[in-house]
Amino acid sequence: MNYKLIFILNLNLILSKELNTPVVLWHGLGDDCCNPESMGRVKTLIEDHIPGTYVHSIKLTPTVSGDKQAGFLGNLNNQIDEVCSNLRNNTRLKDGFNALGFSQGGLFLRAYMERCQYPPIKTLVTFGSPHAGIASAPGCDDDMPGSSCSWMRFMLRRGAYSYYVRDHVIQAQYFKDPLQLDNYYKHNIFLPYINNELPAINQTYSKSLKKLNKLVLVKFSKDSMIVPKDSAWFGFIKGKDFSQIESLRESLGYKKDLIGLRTLDEADKLEFLLIDAEHMRIPNDFLIHKIFPYLKDENYSNKGEIYTGDKTKQHVFKAKLD
Repeated sequence: MNYKLIFILNLNLILSKELNTPVVLWHGLGDDCCNPESMGRVKTLIEDHIPGTYVHSIKLTPTVSGDKQAGFLGNLNNQIDEVCSNLRNNTRLKDGFNALGFSQGGLFLRAYMERCQYPPIKTLVTFGSPHAGIASAPGCDDDMPGSSCSWMRFMLRRGAYSYYVRDHVIQAQYFKDPLQLDNYYKHNIFLPYINNELPAINQTYSKSLKKLNKLVLVKFSKDSMIVPKDSAWFGFIKGKDFSQIESLRESLGYKKDLIGLRTLDEADKLEFLLIDAEHMRIPNDFLIHKIFPYLKDENYSNKGEIYTGDKTKQHVFKAKLD
């Protein structure tokens, strides 16, 4: 008997199994997959605090500058199809993965879960993600200088539902103007579909989202980038009154369980967390103590807590544009 061969085969089998469920990251607006100050930092934190975890950061183009530009310019439906294919071909993710989505990246990961059945997301955590849409163009703050953001804002002001803008500007594809809802339903090519807001309900989207072990929604209390900030919890402007917010549980989409959120909520699989900070100001210790337990292969519940922690440990997970 060839004991050496048996040993090698067994060793390969052991090494082929992940020690913990893999984690997939999708960065936000103005960032890229691998910046050492943002997604690279998150990746390192996960690897340091959850040893043996494989971390994959989604990258849409071969270059860093191209990956940043893809966050402003492109067709979301095509991008998500591409991500579906890329993750399907990654054998290390074949048994499923947990996912962290930052800003718009969280919305895109939710769309991935609805549209792509394999490999599945087990637990999805989103940070300041515009799940219910945005009612105004995202700002270009100090962390996002450059022409791309200014161009995006100009195009949204010019007409978010015009044919060119709706097909080419990423932010237009989740722009929901409370004063132009008819145009939103008629011309938006992305958000009303994945939120099942149209008469033709896609039951697959609801069935897919219901399969999540946990959906964790993180909102920033001082968020001025995402308007309304409550969109991170699926809240949105009530009617045409920008001063009024309709919460998730008040919404028709929740009551009719259009994408499965009520089912998740009633099964205690929907979590709401709040960070007392501006958009994407995420302290390391919040990630380590509040989020990483969700990524470990064990149950963890932290519903409804507000994190105010050590302000000196806050970190902006956002890269500068070229």
